[in-house]
Amino acid sequence: MVGRSARLASLAVLRIGTLNVNGIRAADRRGLRQWLAEHDPDVLTLQEVRAEPDLIPEGVFDGYHLSCDAGSLKGRNGVAVLSKAKPLDVRTSMGAKEFAAEGRWIEVDLPELTVASLYLPKGASPDDAERIEAYHRKMRYLPALARHLTKARRAAAKAGREFLVTGDFNIAHTENDLKNPKTNRRSPGFLAEEREWFSQILGPRTLTDVVRALHPDQAGPYSWWSWRGQAWTNDAGWRIDYQLASRALADAAVTGGTYRDPSYEARISDHAPVVVDYRV
Repeated sequence: MVGRSARLASLAVLRIGTLNVNGIRAADRRGLRQWLAEHDPDVLTLQEVRAEPDLIPEGVFDGYHLSCDAGSLKGRNGVAVLSKAKPLDVRTSMGAKEFAAEGRWIEVDLPELTVASLYLPKGASPDDAERIEAYHRKMRYLPALARHLTKARRAAAKAGREFLVTGDFNIAHTENDLKNPKTNRRSPGFLAEEREWFSQILGPRTLTDVVRALHPDQAGPYSWWSWRGQAWTNDAGWRIDYQLASRALADAAVTGGTYRDPSYEARISDHAPVVVDYRV
């Protein structure tokens, strides 16, 4: 990724990123504010902030308007949208009362765009008897989210805005979206029912997986690697962080993908930023 002045010299674009920070205070210690200064996104959505706004390190978001829903689960979840432009409206409910207080959804109206940050439940395998409720919770969340995506996309269109949902979906949609698909058939995040749901929310008249459209045949680019073992070194990752855009916005994507940190030690999080430049 290049700096703002260089990219504007060749083509005016809107740079949008998404990142599961796995704790904003830890991410700041690992270099998040330096990454922000270098890559200068116009919008950055965050997941797993894990802090109330007053506990976010001072100065980390200088130059941005912060819209945040920390949720009520102390030390867990939390979503946010950082934007150079001042938000016109902010909403933190997607209509599912069971999940309303968990800090999993925030949507922000900007002058020509409605952008959302999502942290979808991880779930569990239906074979895991001890965690079967986690599986069912995710299965309840998915249809509620699908309904809201339709509602939010249509509302944005009626207001003359494009729509973009970003964040950690905790689902690898296709076999190209994780390193070892054959051994993960029964793993949460790659279950057939999760992948089918993902297919159903995509379409030429609904939402486009922007990074996959830019890289149709590539394995990955992955966005999450376990901290454990040699997953990062061997690029044994999962692509579970997405930007799903309404059609006109998706068609305006110039370039995009995962920013992979230069070394294991330099990682900001167990996730990597997914960044797309859109033509404006």
